[in-house]
Amino acid sequence: MREISSPAALECRECGARYPVEALTICEECFGPLEPAYDLDPIDALEFRKHVEAGPASLWRYEALLPGGPEVPRVDLGAGFTPLRRADNLADRLGFTAPLWIKDDSVNPSNSFKDRVVSVATTMARAFGFEAMSCASTGNLANATAAAAAKARMPAYVFVPDDLERAKILSTEAYGAKVIAVNGTYDDVNRLCSEVAQTLPWAFVNVNMRPYYAEGSKSLGFEVAEQLGWRLPDHVVVPIASGALLTKVHRAFRELVAVGAVNERPYRISGAQADGCSPVAQAFASNSTEVRPVKPNTIARSLAIGNPADGWYAIQTARGTSGVIDACTEAEVIDGIRLLAETEGVFTETAGGVTVAVLKRLRDSGAIAPDEETVALITGNGYKTIEALEDVLEPTYRVSPSLEEFLVAIGA
Repeated sequence: MREISSPAALECRECGARYPVEALTICEECFGPLEPAYDLDPIDALEFRKHVEAGPASLWRYEALLPGGPEVPRVDLGAGFTPLRRADNLADRLGFTAPLWIKDDSVNPSNSFKDRVVSVATTMARAFGFEAMSCASTGNLANATAAAAAKARMPAYVFVPDDLERAKILSTEAYGAKVIAVNGTYDDVNRLCSEVAQTLPWAFVNVNMRPYYAEGSKSLGFEVAEQLGWRLPDHVVVPIASGALLTKVHRAFRELVAVGAVNERPYRISGAQADGCSPVAQAFASNSTEVRPVKPNTIARSLAIGNPADGWYAIQTARGTSGVIDACTEAEVIDGIRLLAETEGVFTETAGGVTVAVLKRLRDSGAIAPDEETVALITGNGYKTIEALEDVLEPTYRVSPSLEEFLVAIGA
């Protein structure tokens, strides 16, 4: 597998050891996780912003701060540069006086933010010479991996828990991927994928390609800053599965400050989980120094990672920015879905219900002040998890095809 010239290196998060840009994930010195490191000094802020604004309407407009570089052909389905919607109706309901924004990633090509991370991972996997694309998934990643593999003309093998939402399995198969349903939790699936990755020449986007895959999440942070007019918000609320998205939004902000694209200023990043799978929120609440694995039992299946790889780093990020990590009940997840839909016309999946529910909890408790300009990340589309509402919502009226009966039913 060949070496890529961009970024400058892979760097250990723990000890800082550096390695070539290859399909590596773990530091040989301390066994810490590796992530791409960039040479930021030559980047001119004005030129960077001009290049971004002239770039494609996708995450690749930020290519200077993403893996691959201009010499590597991209796998680009148009993921990213999604709407940042001003949510005035929701703000009124929650008691905000400052602007509240919804970063709506439900409109990505396969309808979740996972299209971002998979675009980067597949680009690098093809450049490294892997023979097939694969992943361990709770659903959204399965869709994104299958779609990107189809675009890249690579076979795809997707591993999922066997109780996954039917819509996510069917749509994955529609892209031509082979779906392997595993009798177990996501963490069981992930362990199996780690073994397969050591046996076959397949690129598992969230296993042996994880350092590059996770970098795609930075584009959410880059876009928020650009869409706010090249400035940072007061607060961002992020759903937590592995914890990588929360940490990468923070890293995106730090890199923009480092190159001078935005002004340095305080900001807070908070995390959201559901009670049925809240190991990071539990550790945060107890001031623990470790995240204890749990067995997931939640309708928010796209967040159902009981042993989150970046959980501890998410806690460090939240604490370092004076943020909070909280969890909501299963009933609040449904309420969050309905609240966003009926106020802003955005129908989100259960993960977005978690984000909105925790946003409400933090606002109600005063953890988010009314005058904090806040961005809530909505990471997936509600049509993927429609069964979550099946036992909750029914037709408002049932009538025969009679005008008189209809008028009586609605009280007219």
